Amino acid sequence: MSNKTYSKKSIVFVIIVSLFWGSLAGAFFGVIGGAFGMGFLSPYISKTSWGQQLLEQTTSNITISVEEESQTIEVVEKAAPSVVSIVITKELDNFYNATGPFDMFDDFFGFSFPFGQPQAQPRQDEPKIKQKIGGGTGFIISEDGMILTNKHVVSDEAAEYTVILNDGSEYEAQVLGRDFSNDIAVIKIETNDLPVVELGDSDNLKIGQTVIAIGNALAEYSNTVTKGVISGINRDITAGDGQGRSEAIQEAIQTDAAINPGNSGGPLLNLQGEVIAINTAMSQGGQLVGFAIPINSAKRVIESVKEHGRIVTPWLGVRYVQLNEKIAKDNNLDYDYGALIVRGEARTDLAVVPGSPADKAGLIENDIILEINGQKIDDDHMLGKELAKYSPGDEIELKIFHKGEEKEVKVTLEERKQ
Repeated sequence: MSNKTYSKKSIVFVIIVSLFWGSLAGAFFGVIGGAFGMGFLSPYISKTSWGQQLLEQTTSNITISVEEESQTIEVVEKAAPSVVSIVITKELDNFYNATGPFDMFDDFFGFSFPFGQPQAQPRQDEPKIKQKIGGGTGFIISEDGMILTNKHVVSDEAAEYTVILNDGSEYEAQVLGRDFSNDIAVIKIETNDLPVVELGDSDNLKIGQTVIAIGNALAEYSNTVTKGVISGINRDITAGDGQGRSEAIQEAIQTDAAINPGNSGGPLLNLQGEVIAINTAMSQGGQLVGFAIPINSAKRVIESVKEHGRIVTPWLGVRYVQLNEKIAKDNNLDYDYGALIVRGEARTDLAVVPGSPADKAGLIENDIILEINGQKIDDDHMLGKELAKYSPGDEIELKIFHKGEEKEVKVTLEERKQ
């Protein structure tokens, strides 16, 4: 019998090799065991109530996760070619300060305006130059180049607008119309055979429903995708632009899908790839609190532009506050519904526009519009939404509360001038 000696290094090497192969073997037989368990034991496990619940829950979670992720990818692939970036340029003084050109300030709506530092001074020896002052988003609604966006994105009549398609091609855009009753605008580029989005139905949305936003984030990152849910519906908000201007948005959709500066005018999509709203505003006071205009509010505008080449809007000519129980109680009013005709904050914001259809019909400040053609004006039937159902030239009958009594008056709507 021979005697063998081993060094410490040899022993260590043997131990390491043994551990390696042991681990590998363990992993291998673990997989085999798992497969055996799933393949051979699941019929037996499924016969027990707890086994059925375990198998169903595991399968369900995997299926839901894969299906939703797949749907999201399909929606983005379907809609992204129809989403465009809008670049805003304008002739400005060539301002300089100690650190260089003007800084840019992102406003509430999600597009930019130039602001200078206090020490900034124009250089007298240089002419005005065209500068990029902001950006937004839009989406294609006709093959021949009609694009829907927010009114505030293209509100500056002195600015120029350039549309950048998904493939990187650029086109000058013309503003066909701005809707004064909603934050909606239609612009046009000269080209054909463009991919068009599919418009959905925003009247049957559910809180908790998954939505996807696509937009030109920060006016720099085109076709940025964010995902979330519908957090609320029928929100009435007043959005400001940091310039002293504000926009009242009724029946807005609230979402926690991130709507960043530059997303304004982009689509909010459901999991079928349909546009159900137009991304419009984000809250500076909270995280992931964004708002969008229901697409059904824009459909009439789209049809108007396709038919007339411009936005044809019926006009009554009043400023108003929608009444509810709280306003009625606080002001000791006889009605907790209807539209109370009131003047605005500025001296020029008259309650009834002189020469308007309302003025011609005898409506005055503090009248309450109770009904339009028998339809009660309440939170579910706002005055602006009900008026939008009609066309310029239509005669409507209003029930109003006027100087202490109810009366009915007939009004012929007119077209609102752009």
